[in-house]
Amino acid sequence: MKNQKCKGMQDLLPEDMLRFRRIEDVFRTCCRKWGYQEVRTPTLEYLHLFTATGTLTPSMLSKVYSFLDWDGWSGERVVLRPDGTIPVARLYIDNPSGQELARLFYVTNIFAFEGTGKENRERWQCGAEFFGGAKFAPDVEIILLAEEVIRRLGISNVGLKLSHAGLVKALLKEFKLSPAEEAKMMDRILEGNWQALTKKKSANPEIDSLMASLLGLKGKSSSFLHNVRASFPKASQDFKSSLEDFVNIATLLDNLGCSYEIDMAAIHGFEYYTGICFQFLSAKKKIGGGGRYDSLVPLMNGGDIPACGFALYMDPIMKLLPLEKEQKGESEILVKGKELTPEIVKTCFTVAESLRDAGHPAELDFSGREESNYRWVILVSGKVPSQFVLTDCIQKRRRDTASMAEILKVVSEG
Repeated sequence: MKNQKCKGMQDLLPEDMLRFRRIEDVFRTCCRKWGYQEVRTPTLEYLHLFTATGTLTPSMLSKVYSFLDWDGWSGERVVLRPDGTIPVARLYIDNPSGQELARLFYVTNIFAFEGTGKENRERWQCGAEFFGGAKFAPDVEIILLAEEVIRRLGISNVGLKLSHAGLVKALLKEFKLSPAEEAKMMDRILEGNWQALTKKKSANPEIDSLMASLLGLKGKSSSFLHNVRASFPKASQDFKSSLEDFVNIATLLDNLGCSYEIDMAAIHGFEYYTGICFQFLSAKKKIGGGGRYDSLVPLMNGGDIPACGFALYMDPIMKLLPLEKEQKGESEILVKGKELTPEIVKTCFTVAESLRDAGHPAELDFSGREESNYRWVILVSGKVPSQFVLTDCIQKRRRDTASMAEILKVVSEG
C-alpha cells in the first residue's frame, strides 16, 4: 500500500512551522497587548449549532464533514468545525464570566470539504472576537488590531475592503419579497451572485436607483457614503440606520489614518453578519476578514449581546512570509563526544543539561558529523584534567577547559 496523506490535507515541514509559529507569536503578542484573552474550543461541535444560526446555507451543508456521534441506539450529528467564530460564541455563552464585555482570541483549524482535493480541506486561522461594547468603536478596534498583526508580520501592499451587510439586507427588504424568495435571494448573494440582486426590479424606481448606486459604489473615504445619504432621503429607517453606522466607522478610520476601499459587492459569505464587513487582500488573495454579527449570540440563546470579530488566514499568509531559518550561528552550542563510551556519553548529557539550565540552547551529537552553523562546539574528550575542548566557531579558536564553570564563563562572556 502506498503511503500518502489524505486528499486536501497538508503536512507542515520544519520551514513551514517556522512561518506558522512566527504568525502565532506575532498574533498572540498583539492580542494580549490589546487586552484579549486566549481560548480554545473543541474540534467537534454539534451540527445544529451552525444550522440554527443560519451559518450553513443549503449549498454549504455539502461542504462540512459531519457524522453521527453514536450513544447507544441514538446519536447526535456532529461536525468538524467549519467556522471559528460560532464555537467561540458558544464558549462565551456557556462560560459566563459575570461581565458582558469580553475580548477573546484563538488559533485554530477549521475544516471544509472541497471536491477536487486541490484546495486545502484543513485550514488554520487566527481569530479575535469582541463581545459587548458600544457600536462602531469595537468595529474599528478589530480592524486596527488585524492591521497591526499584518504590519508586524512585515506583509506589504495589503488592501482593506469594506462593505456593510446591514445595508444589503435593508435594501433586500425594499423588494417586498416573500420569506421564501428573500431567503433564496440571500443565499445567492452569500455565494457571491450579486447579479441576482441587480436583475430584480422593485415597484419603486428610487429603490432600483439606490440599489444600482450602492452596488456600484467604490470609494476611499467616508465622503462617498455621505453622498449616498444625501441622494436618497426617502430610504427606509433600517437602511438609514445601517448607513449611519457605516458612515461613523468610515469617518473614524479616516481620522485614524487607516486606508481602505468601499466596495459593496466585493464581499460574500457574510452569513451571520449584520453590520460592517471587511476583507484584507494581498496580491488579490484574501488573507483575512471579519465583521459585526449582533444577531449571533441572541440566536444561540445567549442574550442580546452585540459582537464583532475577525480572522486571519494562516495558509495564504505563510506563503507571503520569507523563510527565516533557525539562527544557530550566534547562540547554539553543539556538545559531542570524542569517543562513544558510556562515561563520555553521560558527561555529554550532563554538560548539555548544565548549559540549558544556564539559558544556553545546547544540542547533542553522537554521529561524528561535521559541525556547521554553531556558535560553540564542545568536544568531551574524557581526559583529566583537560577533559573538554571548547571551539569558538566565529573566532576560530580552540581552548582546553577543565570544568563546567569555566565553560559557562567563556560562553557567557562570548
